[in-house]
Amino acid sequence: MKEITSDDVPDALGPYSQAIVSDGTVHVSGKTGVDPETGEAPDSVGAQTTQTLANVERILKAAGTDADAIFRSTVYLTDMDDYDEVNEAYRSYLSEPYPARTCVEVSRLPAPLDVEITVDAELDGDE
Repeated sequence: MKEITSDDVPDALGPYSQAIVSDGTVHVSGKTGVDPETGEAPDSVGAQTTQTLANVERILKAAGTDADAIFRSTVYLTDMDDYDEVNEAYRSYLSEPYPARTCVEVSRLPAPLDVEITVDAELDGDE
């Protein structure tokens, strides 16, 4: 087991790793759409989703892989009415075949944001 960190994403909000590599898989903890340069998040859930995926990809790059290697994701929304807007941003950021995915509505997130995403990705990306 190996911890992965990146200075190119906002710090974790609690006692957890940004990502862990285990058995050839990168497990990225939940990320949000906070811009690491400004410390602010966009207002729209679509823009938050795009920024969240960019933050996820920065961690994946630190681990030696990229978004094309994502095979599973979980999307947490504070309002399921945002589902279509999140899907639009998700579709424009990721490529087919899209990862297996679960999407759930939660009452709130640790930061006052609308979306959080966690992913699992392959290190070698060839399967």
